[in-house]
Amino acid sequence: MHEPLPFTPDLTVKPEVVPFFDEPTNTISYIVKDPASNACAVIDSVMDIDYAAGRITYDGADKIIAYIQERGWKLEWLIETHVHADHLSAAPYIQAKLGGKLGIGENITVVQNTFGKIFNEGTEFQRDGSQFDRLFKDGDSYQIGTMTAHVLHTPGHTPACMTHIVGDAAFVGDTLFMPDGGSARADFPGGDARTLYRSIQRVLALPGQTRLFMCHDYGPNGRDIQWETTVAEERDHNIHVGKGISEDEFVKMREARDATLAMPKLIIPSLQVNMRAGRLPPADESGKTYVKVPVNIL
Repeated sequence: MHEPLPFTPDLTVKPEVVPFFDEPTNTISYIVKDPASNACAVIDSVMDIDYAAGRITYDGADKIIAYIQERGWKLEWLIETHVHADHLSAAPYIQAKLGGKLGIGENITVVQNTFGKIFNEGTEFQRDGSQFDRLFKDGDSYQIGTMTAHVLHTPGHTPACMTHIVGDAAFVGDTLFMPDGGSARADFPGGDARTLYRSIQRVLALPGQTRLFMCHDYGPNGRDIQWETTVAEERDHNIHVGKGISEDEFVKMREARDATLAMPKLIIPSLQVNMRAGRLPPADESGKTYVKVPVNIL
């Protein structure tokens, strides 16, 4: 049985969804446009980094900015589904160009406390989520033009994971992958496989025709990259949580699988930047900016 949702989805609202695929990180960012106005939101944007060279660029973000500007749209929200460990957020860069409010789940404070300790941040690093304009609670809503967006707390991958439902479209972050991809890992600090399973059940309680949009896809078995499916498809065909797979079976599989996975290549810079809402660590007295590498901690 699925627990009742804290809101009633309005499937008559069908936002325009424009995907942007970032090949180096296998991340899909989205523009979500209100069909009844020029208002839009950007979900899970990517800032480019050449990690070996320590060089930051904004090619992907500039494509999103240009797309919005060329159409005369108004950016109202920049949404982070969670604190990403595999790419750096470009939200502040886009916000500086186009405006809009930056939002994330309220448990960003849990993530900030955890990783503030891991990266030995000083007291000047605020752990209260104040780097963001809005901290969402489970069941919260916000407006994108005439559309009402609803927020579900879906932890397990991280404590701050949220799924954002806008009309007939839901943006699941790393809570789910495409049906042949299964689910995301749950072994980061603050993650939990059993919690993830229960969060996925909340997503699967949405109406079957709800469009689901992934944050990542890796093209399992060599297929082309995909990012859109439906709740019904996930219920029937997801290899990790589809028909007949119990919570205990999922936890056993997920924990065994996670034990074999290497850390994401960009986890060290990603966490330090994303827990700051996409901003780089403060420069030192000489004006240079650095990220820290914790040794034998992660």
